[in-house]
Amino acid sequence: MSIWWSLHLRREAASVPLARRLLLGTMETAGVDPDISFDLSVALSEACANAVEHGGFAADDGQDGAGAGQGACAAYRVTAYLDGDCCRIEVTDSGPGFPPDTAAPDPAAAGTGAGGRPGQPGPPGCAATAKEHGRGLWLIAELADHVRFRNRPGSGAVVSFDKILKWREGALLKVS
Repeated sequence: MSIWWSLHLRREAASVPLARRLLLGTMETAGVDPDISFDLSVALSEACANAVEHGGFAADDGQDGAGAGQGACAAYRVTAYLDGDCCRIEVTDSGPGFPPDTAAPDPAAAGTGAGGRPGQPGPPGCAATAKEHGRGLWLIAELADHVRFRNRPGSGAVVSFDKILKWREGALLKVS
C-alpha cells in the first residue's frame, strides 16, 4: 500500500506547521517509527520555511507589480509520497530559484555528499552554514537519505528529499 498527498499552500508562516502536522499525522497513522517521522517533519518545516521566505517573485521582475504576497506567486506546493519503505517529500515554489553562484555543490565537499555520504551533493550555500541563512538546507541534507536541490525551468526552486522508513510493530503500511 502507498499514500501520497499534495498541498497548495499560501506563502504564510502559518502554512509551515500545517504541512508539518499533516505529515506527522500521516506517519503516525501509517505506523512509521517516531524518530523517522520527527526527522522528516523537521526537514519539511525547513523546506516550507524557505519557500515562505524566498519563494515569491521580486517586485521588479516584470510580473506587473505583483509582489511576494499577491497573485499566483503567493503559493507553494508540498507533495509527500509514502511508498514501500521510502518517503519522498518535494517542496516547490515560484520564486527566483537558487542563485547561480550557490546552485552547485560546495567544492569543499567534493567527493562526498551531505553528512559525508558519497555521491550526494551538498546543499546550495553549504559552505556558509555558520552564517545566519543557509543552515536550513544543510539540516535537510543531514536529516534525509537523499536530497536534491534544483531550479525549475522558468522560475522557482524545488527541494526534494527521501528517507528510508522504519516501522512500529503492527504498522498498517509495513512492507512484508
